Amino acid sequence: MTKQEKIEKLIQMEWEDFQKVNNEGGRASCQDDPETFFIMRRSHFAPWTEELIDCVQADMDRAHEQGRNLVMEKYAWMMASTVPEQFKKLHHFLIDPTLAGEQWSDAIVKQQLAWMEEYQAKYPVLASGNRLLYSSEDTPYDTSFQTYLLGELRTYSDSTLHTYWQFINELKKEGKSLALLTMEEEVKAYGYEGLDAAEKALSK
Repeated sequence: MTKQEKIEKLIQMEWEDFQKVNNEGGRASCQDDPETFFIMRRSHFAPWTEELIDCVQADMDRAHEQGRNLVMEKYAWMMASTVPEQFKKLHHFLIDPTLAGEQWSDAIVKQQLAWMEEYQAKYPVLASGNRLLYSSEDTPYDTSFQTYLLGELRTYSDSTLHTYWQFINELKKEGKSLALLTMEEEVKAYGYEGLDAAEKALSK
């Protein structure tokens, strides 16, 4: 199986799990928009190493064997910041991270936030269409990049988080930004040549 085939398999499983997520206010509009979901998740996974994709797939397979829905758990973890009172009612259904898992997650989030800050400074028009950046900006109706990322990381095993942290470190050594790599994939999916072309087009 090629890397792209592995990505498509993983996203299809995520999409099926996403369909089972019950929102308090009823079904969310994004649950009826597979095209956007697949574009966003392809852009998310495209810069990753095949090793990291395999790790997340293993986490997903294990969760399914246990009758767990990691997409549902991801959104539940986000509620710790967006609607903390409701989160308290769900917390006992979730698996708390280990100390090592927390440390890797915090380190990953810290670096990703730094890259997102650089992206926002370089491409302000493009960035204006993205999520708010910090958990301090969360509301019951708006989930920040920081909260979303941490929610996702909370569903990963320690071995996946360690592999993810190694991947982040390698990118940093190479002078690359995961934020820029991800957003480059996203704008290309929408027909732009790259980030500079998209920023220019949207600035008109």
